[in-house]
Amino acid sequence: MNPKTEFYFVGTEKWEKEVRQLRKIILDCGLDEAPKWGVACYMYQQKNVVLIHDFKDYCAILFPKGALLADPEGLLIQQTENVQAARQMRFTSLKQIIDLEATIKAYVYEAIEVERAGLKVEMKTTADFHVAEEFQQKLDASPQLKAAFESLTPGRQKGYLLYFGAAKQAKTREARVEKYIPQILDGKGLEDE
Repeated sequence: MNPKTEFYFVGTEKWEKEVRQLRKIILDCGLDEAPKWGVACYMYQQKNVVLIHDFKDYCAILFPKGALLADPEGLLIQQTENVQAARQMRFTSLKQIIDLEATIKAYVYEAIEVERAGLKVEMKTTADFHVAEEFQQKLDASPQLKAAFESLTPGRQKGYLLYFGAAKQAKTREARVEKYIPQILDGKGLEDE
């Protein structure tokens, strides 16, 4: 146990017993514990293997490379369709966690093997994402905008493509594109200020 991570296990009134039990199970697998991103993270040779999260309706363990796990029990959840690598295993009671202890350990051990083997999730490239027609028209009409967009990091490009494409109405997509053109031209991502 890493004392620097203790903050995460204190005061989580709704899920305190559950996250403490998950911590015990994961530490039994021989991983190193550290605080990362405001949660408890467990690593093998400095590589992230599993994290503990708590939410309003459930607590969970998250495998950053969960897409590579076999998931014979069908317990892993892809939080949204845009999440490429990570998978969650969700829990709603201490009894559920205790009953699944052997299964949880099996998944953790498999995640450790994924790290040992140096496996990587094959991520989609920006070219694999849909470009909203309204944005494509602007790119085609402005070489400056096209060059600015192409110079953004892949993550920033994906952020824009997902945001523009998420709008159901053409009018909304057009408004989003118009609003963010200056930011793209300034070399900034969707969330940059």
